[in-house]
Amino acid sequence: MTYDLRTLLNRAVDHAVDYRASLNDHAGRPDHGYAEMRDRLLEPVPEQGAAPLDVLEELVRRSQGGLMPITGPRFFGWVMGASHPAGVAADWLVSAWGQNAGYHTPTPAAAAMEEVAERWLLDILDLPRQSSIGFTTGATVAGAVGLAAARTRVLLDAGWDPDADGLFGAPPVHVLIGDDAHSSMFSALQLIGFGYRRLIRVATDGQGRMSVAALDAALRGLSGPKIVIAQAGQINTGAYDRFEDIIPIAHAAGAWVHVDGAFGLWARATPALKHLTTGIEAADSWVTDGHKWLQVPYDSGFAIVRDREAHQRAMTQWASYLPTISPTDRVPSAFVPELSRRARGTPVWAMLKTLGRQGVAELVERHCALTKRMAERLSAEPGINLRNEVTINQLIVDFGAGDAATRKALTEAVIAGVQAGGVCFAGGAAWHGDWVMRISVTSGATTEADIDLSADAIIAAWRAVRG
Repeated sequence: MTYDLRTLLNRAVDHAVDYRASLNDHAGRPDHGYAEMRDRLLEPVPEQGAAPLDVLEELVRRSQGGLMPITGPRFFGWVMGASHPAGVAADWLVSAWGQNAGYHTPTPAAAAMEEVAERWLLDILDLPRQSSIGFTTGATVAGAVGLAAARTRVLLDAGWDPDADGLFGAPPVHVLIGDDAHSSMFSALQLIGFGYRRLIRVATDGQGRMSVAALDAALRGLSGPKIVIAQAGQINTGAYDRFEDIIPIAHAAGAWVHVDGAFGLWARATPALKHLTTGIEAADSWVTDGHKWLQVPYDSGFAIVRDREAHQRAMTQWASYLPTISPTDRVPSAFVPELSRRARGTPVWAMLKTLGRQGVAELVERHCALTKRMAERLSAEPGINLRNEVTINQLIVDFGAGDAATRKALTEAVIAGVQAGGVCFAGGAAWHGDWVMRISVTSGATTEADIDLSADAIIAAWRAVRG
């Protein structure tokens, strides 16, 4: 089938630019739900192929009304970055170049760019420079990678090689995790064979921080291999565990410390907020995302491991047809589960080059200031109850008075009203027995005007419910 490559790709650019330019004109939610979009797309398998340009036009036409404006300035539903145009442009080139970035010798530019991005990330996040980074799809897989490295090291230290001999007959590994840990950590533990029920849950405080005393007490009764999972940025409150206390206690008990910092680890990129992570650099592995605060297009996550050898042992695969590896080579696939993978380091390099150290710090600080502005606006309205200490970019509120059931019904009604209004998008979450509206400020496009417009919409929805 013949087609003009330039015409096809330029038309894709036109559609992308038109979509981005119209985000302020769209409702803050999709116009059509999943079932309607599925029915619109369902049809028998095509017997004959179609012209690529026609397929592109049909793709755009059929997607209309079913896209969530995640890249817009007033999307606060989850912690999602807005896919900065510099990262999008680099990601387009990744697709066009078609480099399978699993090995360094066949794709030297992609592999070198990932190695530079690794060094820049360790510098900006101020983590041990000898650490290795696996460029993954996101925090769930990054968590599985980091915890697999932890599994390798603690079992090797106990005289068992889990990568060669598996877990059948291995010494049991005690995993301790805070009660308010993110679901991705439980999924990661499931993926590496530890399960999500065979854990020791550690009590947390009202903001979701792990209790230092409870961790100390739990560790005192344990022997054998141990892993402690701490948290930088609780998904609802934004709270940080007390790393300067937790990590020495865990290390004294012989435990590996893994930190889930999917978005909160980026506080280390700014002098104004770095104190929130005091002591975190002493941990053994860390997880964060690029598609959150760094505004890299989906999908982008980082598994950061201090013990490069354990990281590689847990991930490396080799076959006779693959290139020979020198001890001085950094092989991208040695730090992630995939051998075949896109060049995820390229848009990361592009975003770090675009923002620089100062730009990353400014972005994080601005979002935190905007979150406090939203908190001040909402909490000044009678009946809107602020439920967290606003530390970074996370804000939770509920509505009304009375028992939990009454406030849940009111909060759900306000959330529905806000989503129906279409000015902004915010969702709900369960928090310590209550139902709250959760607001995450993570879009690089968000301004003070967007915060004020959104606060007005939320207040108006609450007044309508209350009235």
